[in-house]
Parts: sequence; C-alpha cells; structure tokens
Amino acid sequence: MAKLVYSAIASLDGYVADAEGRFDWAAPDDEVHAAANELERTIGTHLLGRRMYEVLVAWETMDDGPGQPETIREFARFWRSTDKVVYSRTLATVSSARTRLEREFEPAAVRQLKATATRDLAVGGPALAAEALRAGLVDEIHLFLSPVLVGGGTAALPGGVRLDLELLGQRRFGNGVVHLHHRVAPSPGAPDVPSAPAQSPA
Repeated sequence: MAKLVYSAIASLDGYVADAEGRFDWAAPDDEVHAAANELERTIGTHLLGRRMYEVLVAWETMDDGPGQPETIREFARFWRSTDKVVYSRTLATVSSARTRLEREFEPAAVRQLKATATRDLAVGGPALAAEALRAGLVDEIHLFLSPVLVGGGTAALPGGVRLDLELLGQRRFGNGVVHLHHRVAPSPGAPDVPSAPAQSPA
C-alpha cells in the first residue's frame, strides 16, 4: 500500500501563511529546496486543493533551462512527471498535464488510490491536508519550521485533531530551518503501514 504524505514549510508558531496571506518569509534557500526535492522522489500523485494548485501550477511552464539553479530544474521535472488530482467546487478547469478535477474529497476513493498506487501520494495545502488527517489517511508528516514567528494566519495543522506521532528524523539547516519527519501512529484496529527507514534528506 502506498503512503499519503503531508509536507509543509511553516513558521515556528505553526503557520504556512501569515494573517495577511503572505508566505515570503518561508521561501526556501537552495539547501532546504534540495531537501524538499528529495521528498518528491517517491511521489507519484499529488492531491491538491484549489489554492495550492494555483500556486504550484506555475511549475508547469517554469523556465527550467540551464540558467536556472538545479533545485528549480529538478522540482519542475518532478512536478511535470507526477499525476495531479485537484479538489475544487469552483475551479472551472485545470491547466496542467496529467491532472484531473474532482468536486469533492472522498476518503474512500483516496483509500482505494493508496491501495492500488505503485508510488506514494502527497497531499498539498493545509485545508485539504486537514480533511485527510481527520479521515485518518495521512501516514507521514514533514514540517520544515522556519525561524520566524508570524503571530497568526493559516495553520499548517488543523485544530480538533488528536493523533499520536513517532519521530522518524530531524535535520537542522544552515539558515535555521528545522525539518521534522513524523510517522502517524495507526489507530487501534487499523492496518499498520510499514514505513521506510528514517533518513535525513540529502
């Protein structure tokens, strides 16, 4: 069975965007970007909410020529080579290849996708991730915590959800960002999904 992985870059107080919707303070440097790219290597399908899709779809036409840093070129390749499922009730159409639009997030359909996928899945965006976490679908969480407090905004993790986590790995970067990698402990009676050996991204 494939894993569903949630990754986010957040402030130290747990927000992916501040109260004004800005996230420029979370822009990764080359070292952090390379580590985030490493997480993409196992991903075959991205599950995305509308807002996250509208941010990431720029990678469909991003300049990935030789003048760009390797981290940019590599992520563009990863984006274009993965399948995308976008969940939105308002988006009229999608503008990227290998992408389908779904009007509702259906946990049963995602469980079936996990059961049949040959590569892992990633859920992008805190709102959609909250639905997946509440449904017990998320297997691993990667948080890149930036050395900044923003005081409020869009939380990386939802309120009202209780989950037991197992720390699999941690890494400190030169710019002060800390990467925490957790496995979500299965609920009693749920099938246990084996996790890959813990290792820090290169």
